[in-house]
Amino acid sequence: MARRAATPADAAIETAEPAVLDTSLDELIGYAMRRAQLKVFQHLVNKLAVHDLRPAQFSAMAIIDQNPGLMQADLARALAIEPPQLVPLLNKLEARALAVRVRCKPDKRSYGIFLSKTGEQLLKDLKQVAAESDIESTSALNDAERETLLQLLRKVYRGS
Repeated sequence: MARRAATPADAAIETAEPAVLDTSLDELIGYAMRRAQLKVFQHLVNKLAVHDLRPAQFSAMAIIDQNPGLMQADLARALAIEPPQLVPLLNKLEARALAVRVRCKPDKRSYGIFLSKTGEQLLKDLKQVAAESDIESTSALNDAERETLLQLLRKVYRGS
């Protein structure tokens, strides 16, 4: 599986500091969160590329695994994407025999989504890849700091 060549933008994301500093931005939580997210996300992108998958596909597989038979609209909502954006993602998972759409009997227009046995096995491996990527990309943090950061981020996005 071909791996995408690194671009100058990738290199900028991987560096700890931007080439041009603006310390006033560094004081904004949103800016700091976005910078950290870019670093962690790009690390995961690179790890999943070995499996010819993107983070959205990995996320979809994890959600499907926890919710077998989930409807497409519900999966799109869980991924925070528009339903039409989900179709190519599912097409790729189906083409690779990782997931299947099964027509629902009560509503012939709806499809439930399930992982295949191959998809279940790959997801098991990908969860390990994602966990390792998470630890590697946040290696500047110790375990207690990592847990504190997770708690704070959950508090921000859950609102409590």
